[in-house]
Amino acid sequence: MTVKAEMKDISTVAELAVQMWEDNTVEDLIQEFTELLSKGRAQFFLKYENDILVGFAQCQLRSDYVEGTETSPVGYLEGIFVREEYRHQGYAKELLAACEAWAREQGAGEFASDCELDNAGSYRFHMAVGFTEANRVICFTKKLFK
Repeated sequence: MTVKAEMKDISTVAELAVQMWEDNTVEDLIQEFTELLSKGRAQFFLKYENDILVGFAQCQLRSDYVEGTETSPVGYLEGIFVREEYRHQGYAKELLAACEAWAREQGAGEFASDCELDNAGSYRFHMAVGFTEANRVICFTKKLFK
């Protein structure tokens, strides 16, 4: 069963999300997710199997420029995670479909996502579920104050 997360689910979502975004803490993600959900331009979906939370997806609306798109707002897959032992059962595809439906309900005519250049698993997932690669980018920064 795939359900829309509510504010009461945020800590559970953060505990799963930290397994994907390892450079974050659960506490930081709880704060970030609470703020996102309260603004109404983001949504989280939870996937359960026999009352066990096995995955989640985070999507939101982006009104800034999104590479490869022509309209605004754009639905955007910010993150998707399924516990390793539950992968390859179509759960990520279900979560993605829930995100796409939510974005459509919010008036988005396009849906986009991204992944790191070296994340081959994520790349394969995106291609398998119908995304088209729009661009490859390497970003640079430098400090102006030392």
